[in-house]
Amino acid sequence: MINRVLIRLKVVQVIYAYYQNSGKSLEAAEKELFYSLSKAYELYNYLLLLMVEVTRFADRRIDNRRHKLRPTYEDLNPNTRFIDNAFIAQLAQNKQLETFASNQKRSWEDESEFVKRLFERIEQSEIYQEYMSKESLTYEDDRELWRKLYRTFIAQNDEIDEILEDQSLYWNDDKAIVDTFVLKTIKRFEPENGPEQELLPEYKDDGDKEFARKLLHNAITHAETYRKLMENNARNWDMERFAFMDILIMQVALAEIFSFPSIPTTVSLNEYVEVAKMYSTPKSGGFINGMLDTIVNQSKKENKLNKA
Repeated sequence: MINRVLIRLKVVQVIYAYYQNSGKSLEAAEKELFYSLSKAYELYNYLLLLMVEVTRFADRRIDNRRHKLRPTYEDLNPNTRFIDNAFIAQLAQNKQLETFASNQKRSWEDESEFVKRLFERIEQSEIYQEYMSKESLTYEDDRELWRKLYRTFIAQNDEIDEILEDQSLYWNDDKAIVDTFVLKTIKRFEPENGPEQELLPEYKDDGDKEFARKLLHNAITHAETYRKLMENNARNWDMERFAFMDILIMQVALAEIFSFPSIPTTVSLNEYVEVAKMYSTPKSGGFINGMLDTIVNQSKKENKLNKA
Protein backbone atom coordinates (compact mmCIF):
# COMPACT_ATOMS: atom_id res chain seq x y z
CA MET A 1 0.00 0.00 0.00
CA ILE A 2 2.80 2.39 0.85
CA ASN A 3 3.85 3.88 -2.47
CA ARG A 4 6.60 6.23 -3.50
CA VAL A 5 4.39 9.31 -3.42
CA LEU A 6 3.80 8.73 0.29
CA ILE A 7 7.46 7.81 0.85
CA ARG A 8 8.64 11.11 -0.64
CA LEU A 9 6.30 13.07 1.61
CA LYS A 10 7.44 11.18 4.69
CA VAL A 11 11.14 11.63 3.86
CA VAL A 12 10.65 15.39 3.55
CA GLN A 13 8.79 15.45 6.88
CA VAL A 14 11.42 13.38 8.68
CA ILE A 15 14.34 15.41 7.31
CA TYR A 16 12.61 18.62 8.36
CA ALA A 17 12.37 17.20 11.90
CA TYR A 18 15.99 16.02 11.65
CA TYR A 19 17.21 19.60 11.15
CA GLN A 20 14.83 21.03 13.74
CA ASN A 21 16.25 18.56 16.27
CA SER A 22 19.96 18.92 15.55
CA GLY A 23 20.89 16.19 18.02
CA LYS A 24 18.99 13.50 16.12
CA SER A 25 21.13 10.79 14.52
CA LEU A 26 20.68 9.32 11.05
CA GLU A 27 19.75 6.02 12.69
CA ALA A 28 17.03 7.75 14.70
CA ALA A 29 15.75 9.50 11.56
CA GLU A 30 15.49 6.18 9.74
CA LYS A 31 13.61 4.65 12.65
CA GLU A 32 11.23 7.62 12.63
CA LEU A 33 10.69 7.28 8.87
CA PHE A 34 9.63 3.65 9.02
CA TYR A 35 7.49 4.22 12.09
CA SER A 36 5.73 7.06 10.27
CA LEU A 37 5.12 4.85 7.24
CA SER A 38 3.75 2.07 9.45
CA LYS A 39 1.27 4.58 10.90
CA ALA A 40 -0.01 5.26 7.38
CA TYR A 41 -0.73 1.55 6.97
CA GLU A 42 -2.49 1.60 10.33
CA LEU A 43 -4.69 4.42 9.05
CA TYR A 44 -5.57 2.34 5.98
CA ASN A 45 -6.89 -0.48 8.17
CA TYR A 46 -8.61 1.94 10.53
CA LEU A 47 -10.56 3.53 7.67
CA LEU A 48 -11.64 0.11 6.41
CA LEU A 49 -13.04 -0.55 9.88
CA LEU A 50 -15.06 2.67 9.74
CA MET A 51 -17.32 1.22 7.04
CA VAL A 52 -17.94 -1.83 9.23
CA GLU A 53 -18.77 0.31 12.27
CA VAL A 54 -21.25 2.47 10.33
CA THR A 55 -23.08 -0.71 9.33
CA ARG A 56 -23.04 -2.01 12.89
CA PHE A 57 -24.53 1.26 14.08
CA ALA A 58 -27.36 0.93 11.56
CA ASP A 59 -27.96 -2.64 12.76
CA ARG A 60 -28.12 -1.56 16.42
CA ARG A 61 -30.53 1.21 15.56
CA ILE A 62 -32.90 -1.21 13.83
CA ASP A 63 -32.70 -3.55 16.83
CA ASN A 64 -33.43 -0.70 19.26
CA ARG A 65 -36.49 0.35 17.28
CA ARG A 66 -37.85 -3.19 17.30
CA HIS A 67 -37.68 -3.23 21.09
CA LYS A 68 -39.09 0.19 21.88
CA LEU A 69 -42.32 0.43 23.89
CA ARG A 70 -44.67 0.93 20.95
CA PRO A 71 -42.94 -0.11 17.73
CA THR A 72 -44.54 0.85 14.43
CA TYR A 73 -45.04 -1.50 11.50
CA GLU A 74 -41.89 -0.05 9.92
CA ASP A 75 -39.98 -0.64 13.16
CA LEU A 76 -40.98 -4.31 13.14
CA ASN A 77 -40.51 -4.79 9.40
CA PRO A 78 -37.45 -2.67 8.47
CA ASN A 79 -35.66 -2.63 5.16
CA THR A 80 -32.40 -4.42 6.07
CA ARG A 81 -30.61 -4.10 2.76
CA PHE A 82 -28.01 -1.73 4.13
CA ILE A 83 -27.05 -3.90 7.09
CA ASP A 84 -27.20 -7.07 4.95
CA ASN A 85 -24.73 -5.64 2.44
CA ALA A 86 -22.64 -8.60 1.22
CA PHE A 87 -19.47 -6.57 0.68
CA ILE A 88 -19.53 -5.24 4.26
CA ALA A 89 -20.27 -8.71 5.63
CA GLN A 90 -17.19 -9.99 3.83
CA LEU A 91 -15.07 -7.04 5.01
CA ALA A 92 -16.21 -7.51 8.62
CA GLN A 93 -15.05 -11.14 8.53
CA ASN A 94 -11.75 -10.40 6.80
CA LYS A 95 -8.97 -12.28 8.63
CA GLN A 96 -6.33 -9.57 8.18
CA LEU A 97 -8.67 -6.82 9.34
CA GLU A 98 -9.80 -8.87 12.35
CA THR A 99 -6.15 -9.35 13.34
CA PHE A 100 -5.52 -5.62 13.04
CA ALA A 101 -8.62 -4.73 15.10
CA SER A 102 -7.73 -7.17 17.86
CA ASN A 103 -4.34 -5.50 18.33
CA GLN A 104 -5.62 -1.92 18.52
CA LYS A 105 -6.45 0.14 21.58
CA ARG A 106 -8.60 2.58 19.63
CA SER A 107 -11.90 1.76 17.96
CA TRP A 108 -14.59 3.64 16.06
CA GLU A 109 -16.92 2.55 18.87
CA ASP A 110 -15.21 5.31 20.86
CA GLU A 111 -16.49 7.82 18.29
CA SER A 112 -20.15 6.75 18.48
CA GLU A 113 -21.58 10.26 18.08
CA PHE A 114 -19.54 10.84 14.95
CA VAL A 115 -20.55 7.44 13.52
CA LYS A 116 -24.20 8.30 14.20
CA ARG A 117 -23.88 11.62 12.34
CA LEU A 118 -22.08 9.96 9.46
CA PHE A 119 -24.79 7.32 9.05
CA GLU A 120 -27.53 9.94 9.19
CA ARG A 121 -25.85 11.83 6.35
CA ILE A 122 -25.56 8.62 4.36
CA GLU A 123 -29.19 7.72 5.05
CA GLN A 124 -30.42 11.03 3.67
CA SER A 125 -28.40 10.76 0.46
CA GLU A 126 -29.65 9.89 -3.01
CA ILE A 127 -26.99 7.17 -3.18
CA TYR A 128 -28.53 5.40 -0.18
CA GLN A 129 -32.13 5.93 -1.27
CA GLU A 130 -31.49 4.59 -4.75
CA TYR A 131 -29.76 1.52 -3.34
CA MET A 132 -32.51 0.78 -0.83
CA SER A 133 -35.24 1.03 -3.48
CA LYS A 134 -33.73 -1.26 -6.12
CA GLU A 135 -35.81 -4.28 -7.08
CA SER A 136 -32.88 -6.65 -6.66
CA LEU A 137 -29.22 -6.43 -5.68
CA THR A 138 -26.02 -8.19 -6.70
CA TYR A 139 -22.69 -8.37 -4.90
CA GLU A 140 -21.44 -5.79 -7.39
CA ASP A 141 -24.26 -3.44 -6.32
CA ASP A 142 -23.27 -3.89 -2.67
CA ARG A 143 -19.63 -3.20 -3.39
CA GLU A 144 -20.39 -0.22 -5.62
CA LEU A 145 -22.60 1.31 -2.93
CA TRP A 146 -19.66 1.50 -0.55
CA ARG A 147 -17.30 2.78 -3.19
CA LYS A 148 -19.70 5.69 -3.79
CA LEU A 149 -20.39 6.25 -0.08
CA TYR A 150 -16.71 6.24 0.81
CA ARG A 151 -15.79 8.65 -1.94
CA THR A 152 -18.68 11.00 -1.07
CA PHE A 153 -18.89 10.92 2.73
CA ILE A 154 -15.55 9.65 4.05
CA ALA A 155 -12.90 10.80 1.59
CA GLN A 156 -14.27 14.36 1.78
CA ASN A 157 -15.06 14.86 5.45
CA ASP A 158 -13.51 17.60 7.59
CA GLU A 159 -14.86 16.04 10.79
CA ILE A 160 -12.98 12.80 10.12
CA ASP A 161 -9.83 14.83 9.49
CA GLU A 162 -10.19 16.48 12.90
CA ILE A 163 -10.80 13.15 14.65
CA LEU A 164 -7.77 11.58 13.01
CA GLU A 165 -5.56 14.57 13.80
CA ASP A 166 -6.53 14.30 17.47
CA GLN A 167 -5.68 10.59 17.46
CA SER A 168 -2.30 10.75 15.72
CA LEU A 169 -0.08 13.57 14.49
CA TYR A 170 1.28 11.14 11.91
CA TRP A 171 -2.06 11.13 10.10
CA ASN A 172 -2.24 14.86 9.36
CA ASP A 173 -1.15 14.61 5.73
CA ASP A 174 -1.79 10.93 5.02
CA LYS A 175 -5.53 10.62 4.58
CA ALA A 176 -5.86 11.89 1.00
CA ILE A 177 -3.34 9.30 -0.20
CA VAL A 178 -4.68 6.51 2.01
CA ASP A 179 -8.23 7.19 0.74
CA THR A 180 -7.12 6.18 -2.75
CA PHE A 181 -5.92 2.85 -1.41
CA VAL A 182 -9.15 2.19 0.47
CA LEU A 183 -11.10 2.81 -2.74
CA LYS A 184 -8.73 0.53 -4.62
CA THR A 185 -9.27 -2.17 -1.97
CA ILE A 186 -13.06 -1.94 -2.31
CA LYS A 187 -12.77 -2.55 -6.06
CA ARG A 188 -10.48 -5.56 -5.49
CA PHE A 189 -12.94 -7.48 -3.29
CA GLU A 190 -14.44 -10.62 -4.85
CA PRO A 191 -17.14 -12.72 -3.12
CA GLU A 192 -15.42 -16.05 -3.82
CA ASN A 193 -12.44 -14.96 -1.69
CA GLY A 194 -14.58 -14.73 1.46
CA PRO A 195 -12.69 -13.85 4.67
CA GLU A 196 -9.39 -14.72 2.97
CA GLN A 197 -9.63 -11.73 0.61
CA GLU A 198 -6.20 -10.12 0.63
CA LEU A 199 -5.93 -6.50 1.67
CA LEU A 200 -3.18 -4.38 0.18
CA PRO A 201 0.22 -5.28 1.67
CA GLU A 202 2.11 -2.68 3.67
CA TYR A 203 4.79 -2.56 0.97
CA LYS A 204 4.38 -3.73 -2.61
CA ASP A 205 7.88 -5.20 -2.47
CA ASP A 206 11.26 -4.77 -0.79
CA GLY A 207 12.22 -2.27 -3.49
CA ASP A 208 9.98 0.44 -2.09
CA LYS A 209 11.29 -0.06 1.42
CA GLU A 210 14.87 0.19 0.15
CA PHE A 211 13.90 3.28 -1.86
CA ALA A 212 12.74 4.95 1.36
CA ARG A 213 15.90 4.06 3.26
CA LYS A 214 18.29 5.07 0.48
CA LEU A 215 16.48 8.34 -0.26
CA LEU A 216 16.61 9.38 3.38
CA HIS A 217 20.27 8.43 3.83
CA ASN A 218 21.49 10.08 0.64
CA ALA A 219 19.51 13.29 1.22
CA ILE A 220 21.15 13.70 4.63
CA THR A 221 24.67 12.40 4.04
CA HIS A 222 25.15 14.29 0.75
CA ALA A 223 23.35 17.45 1.88
CA GLU A 224 26.44 19.63 1.45
CA THR A 225 26.90 18.46 -2.16
CA TYR A 226 23.28 19.13 -3.07
CA ARG A 227 23.25 22.53 -1.43
CA LYS A 228 26.44 23.44 -3.29
CA LEU A 229 24.67 22.56 -6.54
CA MET A 230 21.83 24.88 -5.59
CA GLU A 231 24.24 27.67 -4.73
CA ASN A 232 26.19 27.29 -7.97
CA ASN A 233 22.98 27.43 -10.04
CA ALA A 234 21.16 30.12 -8.09
CA ARG A 235 22.32 32.79 -10.55
CA ASN A 236 21.55 36.16 -8.96
CA TRP A 237 19.68 34.67 -6.01
CA ASP A 238 21.09 34.70 -2.51
CA MET A 239 20.72 31.26 -0.93
CA GLU A 240 19.98 32.89 2.41
CA ARG A 241 16.80 34.32 0.90
CA PHE A 242 15.49 30.90 -0.10
CA ALA A 243 12.72 29.48 2.07
CA PHE A 244 14.15 26.72 4.26
CA MET A 245 11.46 24.28 3.10
CA ASP A 246 12.30 25.00 -0.55
CA ILE A 247 15.94 24.13 0.08
CA LEU A 248 14.97 20.97 1.93
CA ILE A 249 12.58 19.81 -0.83
CA MET A 250 15.24 20.43 -3.49
CA GLN A 251 17.78 18.57 -1.35
CA VAL A 252 15.57 15.47 -1.27
CA ALA A 253 14.72 15.85 -4.96
CA LEU A 254 18.40 15.98 -5.91
CA ALA A 255 19.08 12.93 -3.74
CA GLU A 256 16.50 11.05 -5.81
CA ILE A 257 17.67 12.41 -9.16
CA PHE A 258 21.33 11.51 -8.55
CA SER A 259 20.82 8.27 -6.60
CA PHE A 260 18.23 6.43 -8.68
CA PRO A 261 19.27 6.15 -12.35
CA SER A 262 16.13 4.17 -13.27
CA ILE A 263 13.71 6.92 -12.19
CA PRO A 264 13.15 9.40 -15.06
CA THR A 265 14.14 12.93 -14.17
CA THR A 266 10.75 14.28 -15.25
CA VAL A 267 9.04 11.97 -12.76
CA SER A 268 11.19 13.25 -9.90
CA LEU A 269 10.71 16.89 -10.92
CA ASN A 270 6.93 16.53 -11.09
CA GLU A 271 6.73 14.71 -7.77
CA TYR A 272 8.68 17.33 -5.82
CA VAL A 273 6.79 20.20 -7.40
CA GLU A 274 3.68 18.56 -5.92
CA VAL A 275 5.42 18.23 -2.56
CA ALA A 276 6.24 21.94 -2.70
CA LYS A 277 2.58 22.80 -3.27
CA MET A 278 1.74 20.99 -0.01
CA TYR A 279 4.55 22.20 2.22
CA SER A 280 5.90 25.51 0.96
CA THR A 281 4.80 28.85 -0.47
CA PRO A 282 2.38 29.31 -3.42
CA LYS A 283 5.26 30.28 -5.71
CA SER A 284 7.58 27.50 -4.58
CA GLY A 285 6.46 24.93 -7.14
CA GLY A 286 7.55 27.00 -10.13
CA PHE A 287 10.73 28.16 -8.42
CA ILE A 288 11.77 24.63 -7.42
CA ASN A 289 10.97 23.26 -10.86
CA GLY A 290 13.11 25.95 -12.50
CA MET A 291 16.03 25.47 -10.11
CA LEU A 292 16.05 21.69 -10.40
CA ASP A 293 15.74 21.84 -14.18
CA THR A 294 18.75 24.16 -14.35
CA ILE A 295 20.81 21.88 -12.09
CA VAL A 296 19.85 18.79 -14.10
CA ASN A 297 20.73 20.37 -17.45
CA GLN A 298 24.07 21.66 -16.17
CA SER A 299 24.91 18.29 -14.63
CA LYS A 300 24.16 16.55 -17.92
CA LYS A 301 26.44 18.93 -19.79
CA GLU A 302 29.22 18.13 -17.33
CA ASN A 303 28.49 14.37 -17.59
CA LYS A 304 27.76 14.26 -13.86
CA LEU A 305 24.28 12.79 -14.23
CA ASN A 306 23.58 9.40 -15.75
CA LYS A 307 20.07 8.19 -16.36
CA ALA A 308 18.97 4.88 -17.81
